[in-house]
Amino acid sequence: MTDAEISSFLSGPAFQAWNRFGNIQGSWGGDLPTSWIDGQFELQLQIVQRMVELGMTPVLPSFTGFVPRAISRVRPNAAVVNGSQWSRFPSNYTNVTFLEPFDNTFAEIQQSFITKQAAAYGNASHIYTLDQYNENDPYSGDLVYLRNVTYNTWKSLKAADPAAVWLMQGWLFFSNSHFWTNDRVEAYLSGVENDSDMLILDLFSEAQPQWQRTNSYYGKPWIWCQLHDYGANMGLYGQVENVTINPIEALANSSSLVGFGLTMEGQEGNEIMYDLLLDQAWSGSPIDTEVYFHDWVTNRYAGAKSVPVGLYSAWDIMRSTVYNNTNLTSNAVPKSIFELSPNTTGLLNRTGHHPTTLSYSPSVVAKAWNLMYDASLGEPSLMDNPAFQYDMIDVTRQVMSNAFTPLYTDFVARYMASNATNSSLSALSAAGQKLLTLLLDLDAVLSTNTHFALSTWLASARAWANTNTTANSTDQARTADLYEYSARNQITLWGPTGQINDYASKAWGGLIASYYVPRWTLFVDHLTATRPSSYNATALAAQLRSFEQAWQTQTWGERPTEKYATTGELASVLAR
Repeated sequence: MTDAEISSFLSGPAFQAWNRFGNIQGSWGGDLPTSWIDGQFELQLQIVQRMVELGMTPVLPSFTGFVPRAISRVRPNAAVVNGSQWSRFPSNYTNVTFLEPFDNTFAEIQQSFITKQAAAYGNASHIYTLDQYNENDPYSGDLVYLRNVTYNTWKSLKAADPAAVWLMQGWLFFSNSHFWTNDRVEAYLSGVENDSDMLILDLFSEAQPQWQRTNSYYGKPWIWCQLHDYGANMGLYGQVENVTINPIEALANSSSLVGFGLTMEGQEGNEIMYDLLLDQAWSGSPIDTEVYFHDWVTNRYAGAKSVPVGLYSAWDIMRSTVYNNTNLTSNAVPKSIFELSPNTTGLLNRTGHHPTTLSYSPSVVAKAWNLMYDASLGEPSLMDNPAFQYDMIDVTRQVMSNAFTPLYTDFVARYMASNATNSSLSALSAAGQKLLTLLLDLDAVLSTNTHFALSTWLASARAWANTNTTANSTDQARTADLYEYSARNQITLWGPTGQINDYASKAWGGLIASYYVPRWTLFVDHLTATRPSSYNATALAAQLRSFEQAWQTQTWGERPTEKYATTGELASVLAR
């Protein structure tokens, strides 16, 4: 294939995972530079080497079947089909071409790929990740067809590496359950005739387990996983009972369960939930979470001269409320409504795995915040502890995020009841200003810590341009701008025109001030200037999208000399 044919297939740096899944193809905003590919390869060599040194077994890629459209030019007789559309992406960025595994070319490419990979990494692993239908339905639901797909895929792996184990996610059986009936699941898995040659991740075990309805994946070894967080969203959340009791029940009821794992889409906080499951993996009975949280707090803040009683109380309050969701209509980390595109409707009471509902009363987090803040006054050395600084800002973020909701409902209620009198408009304007003030105050808090700063994310993306040492400064700057665009797009529009808008939203300093505040300012200004009877959601959405699109191509530039808060400055900000 030509370079242009290959470039039309590869996605941008922030979207590679979905490219490998066959959900998307191509890179909006500019082609993926070869210098990035080379830089990633060098990094992977180091990662694999270090994993092996530490006694870890890497999971390596394999050929899944997804190929550029040009496969039909170089192999005109190849059996190919185009996959389904993903998340409303235009056809040039989705409907990815899939080479059928029963075509001889599939085994040929598999052999070539694994041989070259082994030459690069050495004998590092025999476990290969291979997902063919992640949120992407097969060409046919015929049971014989489905079995032939896996049978020939399995045979290609074993021909390339006789010790190969196929690792796949079980997410498809939940996300596309309308297609994956039990008989189709069984037919698909049956193509791997030796059960020990497959390992399945039950990706969302704590809320949507699939192992029960599939009879433990019909005998295939599987891993109980906690997903917990989509899009690296940042709300405080957990299911302490489900991740301690349910794994033990699974052990008692499934003979093919072989392990436990974490499958979150990002680690933007809630560390205690990930620690809890990993420790539960080594316990034969459900962990006592009250004792566990107490010991975790001791270890977490061990650098302080002492751990005040109030800190234990704060975390125990959150253990029994924030981290103890049992109503699985909302089953993952929530996000604040200020991270969503503003509207008068549709923001509140969202459920599912991107909820805006809370499984607790906002007052309990406020109480925990007061206990944590008072603890820092009683033991000032806490403010020198990076873990405490992080947690203090994170809980502050949650308190202020929760406080945004009643301000929003008050503003919308005033708008719906408003008339043309000066007093009514003045009260509406004042209510809108409260929304914006809270967001700016939150931005100030978050901007005190590098872990909560947009600039950290963007600077990390731009730095990859420096790996191309042969490029001149102009080309490096152009490449850095492309990487920044990709990084900005993932946390906002997530697609060329907002296909999964705000999916990976973040509450970060700099992002709130430069993105969310302008969006909410447009909303407040629009409502202040428009009578309820004349409200035009379409016109407002167009204004918002115009701003959102313009924000994508802005550049932060070289990382500014940022001065994050000292202990005293952080305490002062929190006190305000």
